[in-house]
Amino acid sequence: MDRIIVERIVCYGYHGVLLEEQTLGQEFQVSLELGLDLSGHEDDHINRVPDYRAAVQMVEQVICGQSCQLLETLACRIADKLLALAGVFEVVVEVRKPNPPIPGVQGGVSIVVTRSK
Repeated sequence: MDRIIVERIVCYGYHGVLLEEQTLGQEFQVSLELGLDLSGHEDDHINRVPDYRAAVQMVEQVICGQSCQLLETLACRIADKLLALAGVFEVVVEVRKPNPPIPGVQGGVSIVVTRSK
């Protein structure tokens, strides 16, 4: 399986369980792996492969869109949207809160989901 990897898309959103997260918002970081088949793409033309710029725009739409409480829900929404890209048959999505409001957590919190067609 071939992969396109996009690392650390940074967006600001209003997701979380706490009221402060929903009103003040926070930074989210998203990394993607798009599973596809690149055999037969020797002609070097953008129309022959999924455009990962579109994937970045989809992530931004979800993060900046409807609020949700759970990071898990956010990751699943992104994965479901990315599976609609032509030529993509599997996605791995990591959604990260680099500064969660949890005392003692200094490395962030991440959720990773994998979805396929």
